[in-house]
Amino acid sequence: MANVELTNVRKVYGSSVEAVKGINIAIEDGALCVLVGPSGCGKSTLLRMIAGLESITDGTVKIDNKVVNELGPAERDIAMVFQNYALYPHMKVYDNMAYGLRNRGMPKDQIDKRVKDAAQILELTQLLERRPKELSGGQRQRVAMGRAIVRSPKVFLFDEPLSNLDAKLRGQMRVEIKNLQRQLGVTSVYVTHDQLEAMTLADILVVMNAGSVEQIGAPLDIYEKPASTFVASFIGAPPMNLVPVKADHSGLVLKDGTRIGAEGLSIPATGALIGFRPEDLEVSAGTDTHIGGLALDLKVLGVEPVGAESYVYGIIGGERVVVRVPGRSTSNTDDQLRVIIPKQKLHLFGADGKRI
Repeated sequence: MANVELTNVRKVYGSSVEAVKGINIAIEDGALCVLVGPSGCGKSTLLRMIAGLESITDGTVKIDNKVVNELGPAERDIAMVFQNYALYPHMKVYDNMAYGLRNRGMPKDQIDKRVKDAAQILELTQLLERRPKELSGGQRQRVAMGRAIVRSPKVFLFDEPLSNLDAKLRGQMRVEIKNLQRQLGVTSVYVTHDQLEAMTLADILVVMNAGSVEQIGAPLDIYEKPASTFVASFIGAPPMNLVPVKADHSGLVLKDGTRIGAEGLSIPATGALIGFRPEDLEVSAGTDTHIGGLALDLKVLGVEPVGAESYVYGIIGGERVVVRVPGRSTSNTDDQLRVIIPKQKLHLFGADGKRI
């Protein structure tokens, strides 16, 4: 195992395009760190710099406490799993997994043991004589992972490995990757744009935006206390509802002029955004304000039943919001609902988008 440490890492293309802006991340031995963010946020560029596939403009990358900035990919003792599998179509599964070890001149008996051990871990033993065209997408991805495992690297790097799989298979492979990483105990860095993938896999979650780190932490900590409106909107499906408010002598004023009570809330003079997760709203049967909660009126735009729960889409204070309710909702378009947000579930963000 090895730790990975990034210190003030920057990547500048040409003279002015800063793709990665002074990133600092410390990944402990055996941890699985997920880099998540929208397309163009710099996450894949950062992974490629760790791998040695992309030069570093400034800063340092350490693997196992050793600066590797000037080392090539082969000298960093890493193994990478790509989105497109990168299997040799004319080779059998066994040979695909053994190929890199043969190139390194490893003795045949050691290669055989490593390949068969990895195949057993990945449940590929019965498939070793097949060629890639005879495998499903999930099986091909396991072969790609097996090829990385046999190298016994210090660090695994995953570059959106599940993007080519359908939703059901992605769910299965998430579980397999998490269990495998725990079993092997190898430090891993995983890139994805899928926030669900990131939340379920990560020990350490790094949310990136426009080349910078927005927030680092445990997945649930980030979900429950997002550091910015960007994180609040990106992590969670559906994302957090955000409603702009201003304060006056009588309480809070929403965008459409609606006034609501604001006991216990401190709103800056410049205004703020109140945030609340779709699952944290309670639909009230009455019209009272409910002490301990913020009462809001919602006009229903539509209802989306998805089986065990329903999403009620509506407008609060001129802003579109969504409420997640258990089971089947009886609400109809144009209904007026009173919803309650418990005070402990409210999030406040300043005009700059940062958490208050």
